[in-house]
Amino acid sequence: MQPKEPMPLSVSRRQLLIAGGGLVVASAIPTSQLWAQEKNEEEKDLIFRTDDPRNGEPKLNDLVHSWITPTKHFYVRSHAPNPSIDPQQFQLKIEGKVRKPFTISLAGLMKFKQHTVTATLTCAGNRRAEFNREGKVGGVQWGAGAIGNAIWRGPSLADVLRSAGVTESAKHVWFEGLDQIERSDGVIPFGASIPIEKAMQNKNLPGALLAHQMNGAPLPADHGFPLRTVVPGYIGARSVKWLGKIIVSDRPSTNHYVATAYKIVKKTDAIDWREAGPIYRFPINAVTCTPAQKSQVAVGNIELTGYVLPSGDSGATVERVELSNDGGRTWVAAELGNDESPYCWRLWKGQLSVNADTKALMVRARDSAGNFMPGRVPWNAKGYLQNSWYRTRVEVQ
Repeated sequence: MQPKEPMPLSVSRRQLLIAGGGLVVASAIPTSQLWAQEKNEEEKDLIFRTDDPRNGEPKLNDLVHSWITPTKHFYVRSHAPNPSIDPQQFQLKIEGKVRKPFTISLAGLMKFKQHTVTATLTCAGNRRAEFNREGKVGGVQWGAGAIGNAIWRGPSLADVLRSAGVTESAKHVWFEGLDQIERSDGVIPFGASIPIEKAMQNKNLPGALLAHQMNGAPLPADHGFPLRTVVPGYIGARSVKWLGKIIVSDRPSTNHYVATAYKIVKKTDAIDWREAGPIYRFPINAVTCTPAQKSQVAVGNIELTGYVLPSGDSGATVERVELSNDGGRTWVAAELGNDESPYCWRLWKGQLSVNADTKALMVRARDSAGNFMPGRVPWNAKGYLQNSWYRTRVEVQ
């Protein structure tokens, strides 16, 4: 085990105390009351697509004020009600193909080296609603705001697994949450898994983090308090909230959300689910945040702002963002913001001229790994990985 680093002190609504050698201890305020406070505040800052479970995204213009997304504007994706967890009683289980399975408290996790990592999370269904133009898709009807860039802190998954002694037969690492999802075949936790190679990365940027902090404060209930995984470069579904168990295995997780969900399928028959592989890395994507959809604009030059996310390929960086006012016949380069880090978005801005014939403003991008946004993404039944050229429809006055 590595010696602990001091955690940055921050103040949250929970009025957390730092005690017991780095243990984060909850205050006397009940978890349910804290969650209610968070809920009331978030209702002002997010557009909730569903209330039970809670699934909300910010207005797009709120995403371009800063490179780091304020927690209040960070999208919320849940598959069940938030579980109520006492951090003083919390225990994380590590088992499976390891030589020394163990259970560890938050205090124990604080004894590992603590990493601070900036990483963008995005839902695989971000921009899902756009697929409905071709055919109805299931799932939360996201606009383009199911994305956010935050600062995460915690021990690396690799360090924790090394302390358990991963065996040679290990191929995948499973994560299981403490949430309870009611399905027709019973109650299950949300689960995910990642390849062992990703899990054991620990150079410069950890392959995965066991995060207990977000943006300098303990995780809010909506974002997985007291512990979650953060897997840079992978879709948000692989960053499991309310983490309760880690299982090292020789195969991908059998959990529904790996085995029969978060896959690209044309039909949802059993054989289609079985034959399709799980989604891991996110694709390159760029979105115009201002002006908003269906804005009224004047003839002349207008300024556009937005975000661009390179693909989840290791080392991929944004190479170019381009804008069009004529349906993609011609393109001009946008200006990229200075803030840049692996597995993170960049903000951009640019100008386009509009006239009476302008119907839409478009953006596309490419990255250093050779990935680019296509003009059209083939339709799929669950509306995953929509990253076609983003179109903002405008009304010219």
